[in-house]
Amino acid sequence: MRLGPEAGPASRSGVPPRPPAPPTRAARTRRWPHTGAVSPETLDSPGARRGVVRLLNTTGGRLLCLAGAVDAAAVDAFWRRYGREPARIDRIDARSVTALSEPGRELLLDHVRAAELAGRPVELRPSPAVTRVLTGREPGAGTD
Repeated sequence: MRLGPEAGPASRSGVPPRPPAPPTRAARTRRWPHTGAVSPETLDSPGARRGVVRLLNTTGGRLLCLAGAVDAAAVDAFWRRYGREPARIDRIDARSVTALSEPGRELLLDHVRAAELAGRPVELRPSPAVTRVLTGREPGAGTD
């Protein structure tokens, strides 16, 4: 065994050095100061969209969920995430929709038609706004 400065601390005592101590609680919770800079909202950020369309896997099957003001931006975000082909769904929950644009109406009807053509009609749970648009009492919510 070599002793000397080039041998290092482990070889002097024959015991490897201790690992560094874990950071203290204060060090773990320390935050960097806020610079005042704000990230710009993009069309993909939830704050920029007023409505949302998602596919959810539930114990009752696949669910198409629409909520808020389903405008062209919400439909476009859905298409970019899941593709334009109607997904296989078992139910549609649109009870939280406050406004439904023409692209939102088409997305909803495309999924209903695809399910019916496949021989598996879906249960639609509409909000009053969706019912107005689908029954023709309202041409669209004008949220394009």
